[in-house]
Amino acid sequence: MSRFSLFSTHFAILSLLLLLSTGVLAQSDNFVVKISDQPDEKAIFATVESLDVVPARTRISGTIAELKISAGDPVEQGQVIALISDSKNALRIRALNAQIAAAKAEVTNAETELSRAKDLFDRGIFPKAKLDTAITRADVARGRIKSLSANRNLISQEVREGQVKAPMSGRVLNVPVTAGTVMLRGETIARIAAENYVLRLQLPERDARFMKIGGDIRVDGSLIDGSNSKVGKITRVYPQIVDGKVIADSQVQGLGDFFVGERVRVWIPVQTRRTILIPMNLLSSQFGVDTVYLRKTDGSISQIIVQPGRQRGDNIEILSGLISGDELVTPSELVTP
Repeated sequence: MSRFSLFSTHFAILSLLLLLSTGVLAQSDNFVVKISDQPDEKAIFATVESLDVVPARTRISGTIAELKISAGDPVEQGQVIALISDSKNALRIRALNAQIAAAKAEVTNAETELSRAKDLFDRGIFPKAKLDTAITRADVARGRIKSLSANRNLISQEVREGQVKAPMSGRVLNVPVTAGTVMLRGETIARIAAENYVLRLQLPERDARFMKIGGDIRVDGSLIDGSNSKVGKITRVYPQIVDGKVIADSQVQGLGDFFVGERVRVWIPVQTRRTILIPMNLLSSQFGVDTVYLRKTDGSISQIIVQPGRQRGDNIEILSGLISGDELVTPSELVTP
């Protein structure tokens, strides 16, 4: 090998070592920093509410003979949840049964007299007026039986209405009575919430213009399943401001296991601000210090300290340390000697 060839080989090796020591990287996977407009979120506490809360009411007066539910129980529409009894109804039915029996005896007697009157009238020894009287007496006796039977059916229907039924499917919120309680007609046995839960938001009125139907919200994931945040949509904005607050409802998946009235933390975008977002894989953290690798104009790599902010998906905000146009490289691609 010639002296010139040996010198060229040594020079190439020295150049490679110099490149490795300075940390120069390939240009293919560089990231150029840009400033973008991102929503600025505000943290508030929302309340889990049911859209429909319906009371189960009594239809008759009486005493609660049996209570079949307690707070927290699931119920189906039409399910019997309590029995109301009135001892006077049984006495009324007995009295009506006795009157009906007496009325049937009167009908039998009236029909016998009517048959006898018809026979005498056919033989021409009985006046027409008395025959009409016998016919009327028999009709009145039959009508009395129908009237008494209708009254008995009415009381029997009241007894059946002593069954208090759930007006809809859902979960029992509270039961303010116990077995043996005397109830009046129309009083509440229980309050039932339908299982169509929403998050009810309350924001100060200065943020009312940012509340729009279809807007996104972010629910703290640790309050739902202990993992990532949940994203929901605003479905209703109430037009009236109450106590200086605008009220809105939002739909979020996974609210079925919550307690009605439970408070959860929600992040709502109220305005936008300019910020810098970079991919998470560009950020390094050592000894509590966050850094990125910046490519300088001369091609060399330097490690600079940055102040990270909140994570947004696969990206993270950078609050300080970078400016628009900076060129970043991936730490994993950095070659060190």
